[in-house]
Amino acid sequence: MATDPPATLAAWLRTRSDEQLGALLALRPDVARPAPSDVVGLATRLAVPVSVDRALDELDAGTLQVLDAVLLSPTDGMSRADLAAALPDAPVEAALELLTARALLWGDDVVHAPEPVRRAVRFPAGLGRPRTPPPADVEGDLATVDDEERTVLEALAQDNPLGRLPVDHSTRADAADESPARRLLRRGLLTRVDAATVELPRQYGLALRGDRPYGPTRTRPEPTTTHRDPEVTDRRAAGAALEVVGRVGELLAAVEEDPAGLLRSGGMAIRDQKRLAKALGVDERQAAFHIEVAHAAGLLDLGGPHRDEWLPSRGYDTWREQPLPERWALLAAGWLDSLRVIALVGQRDPAGKAVNVLSPDVVRHTVPAVRRAVLATLGELPAGEGLATDDLLDLLRWQSPRRGDRYTLVPALVEEAERLGVVVAGRLSSGGRGLLAAGEEGAADGMRGLLPEPVDHVLAQPDLSLVAPGPLVPELARTLATVADVESSGGATVFRVDEGSIRRALDSGWSASELHDFFARASRTPVPQALDYLVDDVARQHGRLRVGAIESYVRSDDHGLLSQVLSDKRSAPAELRRLAPGVLVSGLPADEVLAVLRTAGYAPAGESAGGAVLTRPPGRPRATARPGGRPAAGPRPLRAEEVEATVREIRAGDAALAARRTDPARQIPGVTTASTLELLSRAVREQLPVWLGYVDAQGSGSRRTVQPLTLGGGFLSGFDEGRGEERTFAVHRITSVDLVDRG
Repeated sequence: MATDPPATLAAWLRTRSDEQLGALLALRPDVARPAPSDVVGLATRLAVPVSVDRALDELDAGTLQVLDAVLLSPTDGMSRADLAAALPDAPVEAALELLTARALLWGDDVVHAPEPVRRAVRFPAGLGRPRTPPPADVEGDLATVDDEERTVLEALAQDNPLGRLPVDHSTRADAADESPARRLLRRGLLTRVDAATVELPRQYGLALRGDRPYGPTRTRPEPTTTHRDPEVTDRRAAGAALEVVGRVGELLAAVEEDPAGLLRSGGMAIRDQKRLAKALGVDERQAAFHIEVAHAAGLLDLGGPHRDEWLPSRGYDTWREQPLPERWALLAAGWLDSLRVIALVGQRDPAGKAVNVLSPDVVRHTVPAVRRAVLATLGELPAGEGLATDDLLDLLRWQSPRRGDRYTLVPALVEEAERLGVVVAGRLSSGGRGLLAAGEEGAADGMRGLLPEPVDHVLAQPDLSLVAPGPLVPELARTLATVADVESSGGATVFRVDEGSIRRALDSGWSASELHDFFARASRTPVPQALDYLVDDVARQHGRLRVGAIESYVRSDDHGLLSQVLSDKRSAPAELRRLAPGVLVSGLPADEVLAVLRTAGYAPAGESAGGAVLTRPPGRPRATARPGGRPAAGPRPLRAEEVEATVREIRAGDAALAARRTDPARQIPGVTTASTLELLSRAVREQLPVWLGYVDAQGSGSRRTVQPLTLGGGFLSGFDEGRGEERTFAVHRITSVDLVDRG
């Protein structure tokens, strides 16, 4: 026995199997949390504009062309056979499978577009909205245009029906002096959107396209790929990974030594960025990249007494002890999920001011999805195959044309991925594939075995440099950061030992004998005699001056040295005066006096109240971790058991709703379902009368015949045939809607 086809989306959803409903929930997980109470609740969720836009954004150009054909159909729906005839070269059945699985179309033999989808696709197939009232003679109107006017119309009939009116400075009223667009506007072949924008009505656009109303068939681009040995790609990726880990480590060490200040507008000051760029031996643009990557990984954040300084976070202490693959994986995973667009640093904002590194002005919530789309597209290629950036852009724009405006960032994002070692010359590295498939853990696994093992020694050179032939074990790296300065980094890091670094070690509590032992133990080559002499010379001078608190004092057994300090103009900022033979005092704090004397070239040591030499505190300030972890890249996918449980809950709610269904006029109002809105929208669009169940403000129910006129803002305007007048109905008080059968 034949049954009537479903009349609404909710009714059609009831005909779907549990497997089909589960597939819908898996494809659109945002509608499944919390679980809808029944099928009507699910249909309502599917109509939410944000959910509709997200689902449409995931469709490729070919699938969207099939959807456009349905939206342009003059009737409410379109049969599958008519669709196949309208788009003979397009994979119609595959596209319909995608669209119905996501409930962007519904129906079996005849497919329909829900009203929220119609609203979301403003210009289907790049055609404008229909003119109201419709033109009486489209072909006749087009026959009257001249060559200039036809050029304008044909340009607007391509893929964007909107155009800008040229500025008209003429004061003459002669129509012959008007621009072609203004002449077309005056004759009704264009319609005005606003003071400067016009639109080509759909009727004229279709006529101009002739026998190709939907435009050329949108086929997937097939760009030429380039091949390179995957092992070569991975070796280059390992080199980039090693460099970025080293640079970030140097950056954090520099910030630990001298924290960067926070601007009142947010971000880091230009002077601090320049200082860090100099410390890393890179330009400011590269310094901004490493600063942003460290921040994205949670290794650099705000701290200090008033959270007004950029400091290494507590996670930095753990990170620098980890093996190299794990250290790189944290940086790569932080970059992938970051909401910040590093390429915007240094550009001008709307006010003309340069955007600072770590500024809130570079936050873009869509950029994680773009990064993942780039890596996913490259990940579809076999290992060793790659794409040029322009070809990658073409492919991305076909895969998701509604996100096309976001893809202007792609060249900059590919460049960042190459600096990290995620991508090499348009090819995804093994670490990049692991990052895409399994996040931080997969990235570490993909890079394991490619990065060199840390070394526990250096090579001392006669010129007082120490060469590290590879990445250092954490303990040796920490010690060298105290006793030497990085001169150059790369595959082999060069450290420089000088008077300042030896003095820094002595200030930290090292003795001369301990420094001799360390260099002898750490170096695989003999320690140069010049290095031993340097340690002894600096140690001999260190501590001859003692600084304490009076606010502070300076004492020394060498009275001549104190006289030299008093007469030295460089020590004048310390505000010293002689208190007694061998003792100078100052009204400044001890830290300030120490800083002045060290800047003047002396080697004072701090002293406690008991006369003991003070060392710098071993603990360094740290920023607290940011709450909440990394941002979500989108709705979390549903697990299989979650899908099954949600489908069971929907079915149970639907059964309960059917059991308690009563006379529509006596139902309690207050819930506007998607099926109600959909049926009302259809009635307005096709001028169909409806039976309306309605409860007024006093709670009285009624059932009446209404000819709908407009629907919007939560109200339905229509002609009430029973009362013979036009009335307005609050949509939330409508309890039922049925089409009037007057056949």
